[in-house]
Amino acid sequence: MSAEQSLPNVAPRPARRGALAQAWQRVLAMFVKEFIQLRRDRPTFAMIVGIPLIQLMLFGYAINTDPKHLPTAVLTSDDSPIARALIGALRATDYFDIKYVTRGEADADKLILSNKAQFVIQIPPDFSRQLVRGEKPALLLIADASDPVAASGAIAAALGAANQALDRELIGPLASLSQNAAPYEIRVHRRYNPAGETRRNIVPGLIGTILTMTMLMYTAMSVTREIERGTMEALLAMPILPVEIMLGKIAPYVVVGAVQMATILIVASLLFQVPVVGSLFTLSSLTLLFIIANLSVGYTFSTVAVNQLQAMQLTFFFFLPSMLLSGFLFPFYGMPKWAQYVGEFLPLTHYLRIVRSVMLKGSTFGDLFVDAGALAAFALVAMSIAVMRFRQTLD
Repeated sequence: MSAEQSLPNVAPRPARRGALAQAWQRVLAMFVKEFIQLRRDRPTFAMIVGIPLIQLMLFGYAINTDPKHLPTAVLTSDDSPIARALIGALRATDYFDIKYVTRGEADADKLILSNKAQFVIQIPPDFSRQLVRGEKPALLLIADASDPVAASGAIAAALGAANQALDRELIGPLASLSQNAAPYEIRVHRRYNPAGETRRNIVPGLIGTILTMTMLMYTAMSVTREIERGTMEALLAMPILPVEIMLGKIAPYVVVGAVQMATILIVASLLFQVPVVGSLFTLSSLTLLFIIANLSVGYTFSTVAVNQLQAMQLTFFFFLPSMLLSGFLFPFYGMPKWAQYVGEFLPLTHYLRIVRSVMLKGSTFGDLFVDAGALAAFALVAMSIAVMRFRQTLD
């Protein structure tokens, strides 16, 4: 073996440093290139900046687990000063926003079934007379406990206000009534969820949340997938109209949404014991309307995005506010007014009211006419935008 062959194959130290410097230059070039590409990809850049801001604004301002100013109805035939003072004391707790005055139990039930009122304060006609006689009459507080988080704070406030409610009225000959405990009692009737089980509120809401996520995701990538694969030109060469293409691509996901809804209902009944009190036909019909609305939004996103990544980003940009502002995770009335106004424009908000009302309360289509109309209007607008955007995409 020669001397040259016995020497180890070691590169000179300056050559090593030069190769390392060139490697770092290449990494830096790729670093700069990625930032330039990210800056040009506006949807991705908007997600990077927008998502933290949305989360900060929503969690900082819009999320409140102790809602106040809840819509309340009063059912009373006693218009005495004592009855009025009692109602005023409950209003002063800031939990009860008295919007309706009814004269019959049927009207009060209608307000709860249609989600217009969450509480009903019922004062019997001889309440004041029994109180003066020292018979300790009962005031009935009917609560829509389908959302136990929203109802618990108001119920506690009503029970806590019992002792101080009539301090100004129980004077003179009636002063002896205020010396001990409250001269009346508040009986709370928690409807639809008397045990306050959270799963009765969460599980029905999962139907709307899962359908929103999946319907948006599947359809948002439908057109962009065809464009990326190069099969859109083949579809357009066929004797089929653009609208027919859109309807044909949406129709399978309607079936997928129906299967998802049926699966959740079966699991909810067997594992979580969540009943379906109302009509399955009403629930299925309004769910179909909700599915169409989400499919239209997802299809619109697919015509705006240039690739599947952007389609997914747009889907998440719509899904996050829907989940946070619809009343799924947090009580709807706990949010400030501006957040409630935004939530009213989201289809998930109206569908959550529908699915919870049908499953837990047994509400009918007539009770849910307002929310059903809002879903229909949203579906019509979203479908029109999807059709126009699809035609522009093809042009």
